[in-house]
Amino acid sequence: MRNKVAGIVFIVGSLYYVLAEAVSATFFNASLFNTYSFHTISELGIPNVNSPLFWLMNSAFILIGLTLIFGNFYKFKDFLVKNRIIIYILTLMTSTGVIMVGWIHGGNPFTLGYHMLGAMMAIFGGNVLLIVISRSMSEYSKFQKTTLVLGIFGLAVFWIMFFNMESIYMPVFERLSVYTMIIWCFLTGCYIISRE
Repeated sequence: MRNKVAGIVFIVGSLYYVLAEAVSATFFNASLFNTYSFHTISELGIPNVNSPLFWLMNSAFILIGLTLIFGNFYKFKDFLVKNRIIIYILTLMTSTGVIMVGWIHGGNPFTLGYHMLGAMMAIFGGNVLLIVISRSMSEYSKFQKTTLVLGIFGLAVFWIMFFNMESIYMPVFERLSVYTMIIWCFLTGCYIISRE
């Protein structure tokens, strides 16, 4: 039963994020292609005329953070055979960061620094978390290999983004480095349910 509950939480959290971003992007003050290509995810969460559904995007940030905390501490920890303390710390770092992103939007110059800090904690912490998780389970199966690939890819794209913040394609790098975590949450939900 714990497997099913945790799995459903992971799956629902990841799907909610994807759908919330898609709906928010659809109503953003730009074409859907331009929104995904040239506007950051954070822009969807700024309460102004460009993003009338800012609250929806921000709710997705907060929910995915809570999903990660609940899923990892409630059940996924049972699949770990080492590095639990490191994984707990990285989980809290990632979750706190993404919740900060949803709670403190990037449109206020007085709080922009906290928003950026949250984004760095979420993206960097999340992808490092995946790499550590992939090396902390008892068997090196397809799930662990996929987790490792997602983490390495996300971390690589994060560094490309970090050193190309002025690039018009920075939002693409940002999304790619964030989506690794969202994909992992969905796959983890399926993995946990399959282990029931």
